[in-house]
Amino acid sequence: MSYYFVVVSPTDTPMFEYTFGTSKAGGSGQAHFRNGESSRYMNQFIIHAAIDVAEEVQWLSPNMWLKVIDHYAPTNSHISCFMTGTNVRFMLLHQPGGPPAAAGSRTSTLSSSSIAQNPLSPQTDEAIRQFMTEVYEVWVKTMMNPFYKIGDEIKSPAFRARVAAAGRKWL
Repeated sequence: MSYYFVVVSPTDTPMFEYTFGTSKAGGSGQAHFRNGESSRYMNQFIIHAAIDVAEEVQWLSPNMWLKVIDHYAPTNSHISCFMTGTNVRFMLLHQPGGPPAAAGSRTSTLSSSSIAQNPLSPQTDEAIRQFMTEVYEVWVKTMMNPFYKIGDEIKSPAFRARVAAAGRKWL
């Protein structure tokens, strides 16, 4: 599965972006989006379109974790969102890798609940929630840094490394 993670400020500007692939089940850790060369820009477009959905869904749930809020059918991408108390959104676009296995085949029954094959399974939902929670803890520590100006882009290599480690751990 390929992932595009972005932290979006309350003014709808990206504060942090990170693209990675799954490290579970023999994954290389590299993202392989279906958009090819234009995947960086398409991912930004898809996330930006989902911001409006996140703003609508936030009023329907008392939780910070909003789960899967949107689906982009042409690439079979799903967008999950975590909303902080200050209206900063952690948005994760996740796209299953490769074509799905044929129904009834042995590989489809064995991996139907794996994170890499089923983006809507409870296991995937829980893994993404754990990832978002861990990133939230790192984000709070970054915001408490006296040298960080609230609303600026997050350029800290330590923050990027911790997000990468959380991605390897949970996704």
